[in-house]
Amino acid sequence: MNKELKTTKKLEKMKNFEIKLTGILTLVFTLFLLVPSLVKAQDEEVSVEKKIDKPVRNPWGSSHLIETQNTVVWAPKTLEFVIQHRFGELNSGSFDLIGLYAPSNVRMGLNYTVVNRFQLGLGTTKDKKLQDFNYKVAILVQNRSGKMPVSLTYYGNTQLDARDQEIYGAEYTWSNRISYFNQLILGRKFSKAFSLQISGSYAHYNFLDSTATPDLKHDNFGVGIAGRVKVGGKISILFEWDMPLTTPDYIKPNYSLGVEIATSSHCFQIFFTTYDGINYQDNLTFNTNDAWDGDVLIGFNIIPKWNF
Repeated sequence: MNKELKTTKKLEKMKNFEIKLTGILTLVFTLFLLVPSLVKAQDEEVSVEKKIDKPVRNPWGSSHLIETQNTVVWAPKTLEFVIQHRFGELNSGSFDLIGLYAPSNVRMGLNYTVVNRFQLGLGTTKDKKLQDFNYKVAILVQNRSGKMPVSLTYYGNTQLDARDQEIYGAEYTWSNRISYFNQLILGRKFSKAFSLQISGSYAHYNFLDSTATPDLKHDNFGVGIAGRVKVGGKISILFEWDMPLTTPDYIKPNYSLGVEIATSSHCFQIFFTTYDGINYQDNLTFNTNDAWDGDVLIGFNIIPKWNF
């Protein structure tokens, strides 16, 4: 009797063990099947999220508009070659073929994106023999998901006037040649056809000729609005308005209107403008061209780029 009871208990223990073992194996097998599916689903979710959160596609045709920078900083290892040309004023008294024979101004520069969202550049300008070193940082970048609805970019430059020392007078120091420009640009691509930006600018000159311009300040501020309206696959209308805020009344705002033809590697802009200085702090501080008096110029920008 005792022997049979012991045998029965032993069988019950074995049965309980088998039930537990079956449960454990079932759980392990279930996890084995589910975990890869969960990981795959998570990977797909992350992949979709990354795809959605890419920056909006080409809000501008290049990193430069008619007379101002825009919010674009290209991908790392992108090189831009910038050629900016301004003919003479259309209302010149002599026959100069709508400004083609009048004195012109030219700037050539290179911009290179060193790392993500950070660009460095160099340029040289014919008038005043200006040499500029510039830098640009994309602080915020508008993305396709809408989580970041705008782009915010900082642009700055340090400019050297390389003309002869005599123009600075008897109290010349090397630092007299230096000026600075800083700009914050807030922009948004509203649709495939329309992009708009506003900007605030600050310019500083270490030296100003107090005899010629006694009422000009060393520090000046300005604001601007610029936009692009696409009218075809590669063709857009550009517009721009730049307003000085702290300069004397004879320093005038800029009005620009032009056409842009842009591809993935080239951008060509031709336009009417009232700025002739090309360099930003010069235009903000010294522009006396008045659009309402007909002081308008024809200009063009050619901007090819390469990705390495």
